[in-house]
Amino acid sequence: MRNPDSLAPWGVALTLWRHKALTLQMIRRDIASRYKGSSVGVLWAVLNPLFMLAVYAFVFTEVFKARWGVSINESRAQFALVLFSGLSVHAFVAECVTRAPRLVIDHGNYVKRVVFPLEILPVVSVGSALFHLATSMLVLMLGLVFFNGLLPITALALPLVLFPVAVGVAGVGWFLASLGVFVRDVQQVIGMVVTALLFLTPIFYPLEAVPERFRGWLYLNPLTTVVEQVRGVLIWGRLPDGAHWLGSYGCAVLVAWLGYVWFQKTRKGFADVL
Repeated sequence: MRNPDSLAPWGVALTLWRHKALTLQMIRRDIASRYKGSSVGVLWAVLNPLFMLAVYAFVFTEVFKARWGVSINESRAQFALVLFSGLSVHAFVAECVTRAPRLVIDHGNYVKRVVFPLEILPVVSVGSALFHLATSMLVLMLGLVFFNGLLPITALALPLVLFPVAVGVAGVGWFLASLGVFVRDVQQVIGMVVTALLFLTPIFYPLEAVPERFRGWLYLNPLTTVVEQVRGVLIWGRLPDGAHWLGSYGCAVLVAWLGYVWFQKTRKGFADVL
């Protein structure tokens, strides 16, 4: 009989499945705690991205006169929706990786005093961020229906596009959650990386606007492919290339597994440091 706590990929899946009830409970608690005591509650999950969308749309369309080139008579609404799709994906990744280095530190009582499956903490963080991403995607789809009249049938593929990035971010979360215990400066480095990713991902500009000699470098950024695929299925009506999707899925699973193994191998030292 296989050990469910095995570090093999199937063992990782079995371990997470065994703790699914606790994980879901902690995700609900994490979401509720963010809006506890506020007047409008979880409505802030919609208001915050909408406010930033309005600010970015004004600055880039009215001040910088930016256009996406979707049509000759492109409206500010069209530009805003394309912009919003990229911002939503970046916000999801940024939330996960920014919180990751402090996940174990902020739950130090779980390390020292009780038997607790620490490995679910990055998964809880990803699940909470997915709630906000889903809210943003719903706002985006409603906006597309309002301004364009309908959604392309390819929108049904959105979960398939987002699944690999969620899996990969969980792996990065396991790695950073462990590293953050031993190297406290990692929090500052992640802040700089997240800011750099905002501008090194084609969020505020189309990929075609990047000079050919630099375009290949942008594809080294995994967010580039995700943002392009999200826009493809929701806005342009294009399905992602099957080979590229399978490749991204394989890479995401590998990153998740390596991150999990790293976390489990290093967790024995958490109590000594904390």
